[in-house]
Amino acid sequence: MAKKYNRLLLTGAAGSLGTQLRPMLSEYADHVRLNDRTEVSDCASHEEFVKADLADMDAMIALTKDVDVVVHMGGQSREGSWENVLNSNIIGMYNLYEGCRKNGVKRVIWASSVHTIGFYPRTEVVDATSPVRPDSNYGVSKVYGEAQAQYYWDKYGIESVSIRIYSCFPEPLDRRMLTTWLSFDDLRRLMGRCLWAPSVRHTIIYGASNNTSVLIDNHKAAHIGFHPQDNAEIYREKVEANTPEPDPKGGVIGLHGGQFTVDMHFDD
Repeated sequence: MAKKYNRLLLTGAAGSLGTQLRPMLSEYADHVRLNDRTEVSDCASHEEFVKADLADMDAMIALTKDVDVVVHMGGQSREGSWENVLNSNIIGMYNLYEGCRKNGVKRVIWASSVHTIGFYPRTEVVDATSPVRPDSNYGVSKVYGEAQAQYYWDKYGIESVSIRIYSCFPEPLDRRMLTTWLSFDDLRRLMGRCLWAPSVRHTIIYGASNNTSVLIDNHKAAHIGFHPQDNAEIYREKVEANTPEPDPKGGVIGLHGGQFTVDMHFDD
């Protein structure tokens, strides 16, 4: 298979998901530019590392130069202080897209989150058209990112895939994740389809494995061609043996956003 891109930018390259994705990216691009605020020192011959902060506009313009596609795994990865969320996920997202606009980047694939729709009850299956119901300032920042992705597609023709990741870990850590788990292998399958799909416009797609308990409907993203293969059920006996049974009416298990829906305001 011929490689589709000349240069691909991976932000958050030192993070947990960036680390999982990094080895596969050479299948899609001749050159891979890695970015993080944490140093990456083990670059392969096809890789280069650029240390830069998303909140620095000039750095983002330089970082996206001569780039065809961005895999954006950087930024604040969970709830935090408003200042951190603002700088990393709102200002940083704007700076990244401005760099893409000014440098002619064709596509951005980025980590949105379940926390954009966290207050939906588990009794409701959500799809890409479900109105947003963020469960935290972090969730609000991801709503902003999705709105910006739509704007930059409509006005500037930059394609984007906003992946609403649920729970991406080596294996499910609690009973909620028996429904929300996204395996690392399925994450890589999903990213491959997002990179290879001929046209994505702005697509919102849910990132979860082929779990028996289904909370999501990805029919609006069928053109991506993502078919998850893993199922959290193989871990059910282990998870149930090691974790207490939660209150079925409580937010942690009763709502899509889990713990985020019951946590107090971070800055209090």
